[in-house]
Amino acid sequence: EKMICRILLLIILNSCLCAATFVVNVTQSCYQAEENHNITLEWTFTTRPHGSWRQLFIVCRLLAPQRPLVLYQVHEGVEVSESQDEQFSGRVQSDKDVLREGRIRLHVSRLRTEDSGLYLCDVKNDEGSGSGRCRLNVSGEFLLQT
Repeated sequence: EKMICRILLLIILNSCLCAATFVVNVTQSCYQAEENHNITLEWTFTTRPHGSWRQLFIVCRLLAPQRPLVLYQVHEGVEVSESQDEQFSGRVQSDKDVLREGRIRLHVSRLRTEDSGLYLCDVKNDEGSGSGRCRLNVSGEFLLQT
């Protein structure tokens, strides 16, 4: 039993050490916003200044109950706007200039309550792969009755 525990511990430690070479982080783990406002979601990832951008793959999704909804995708270093789900069509802009610094900055405009949920951003490059997640809560506008 001790031997099995030691082997499992070695496997876990080894996988942790390997995974530490590539990191995807969120700038903020939880966002709160109101309907029809704008927000900026941001992730950072490990990068080298002279890394190959043809090896960069990014998929950022809203993990919706029915199916994941893509809001941003990069394939072989090129943004693929056609893969964006229609819920986000025309409402998501990326800062391309910060991508080379290892930052994904997505500006989402005209927020809707259905934009609320868990956002997952998967990143893969020649350094490795990883993912980061954050939660967005969009509250509806309150209408005052007179």
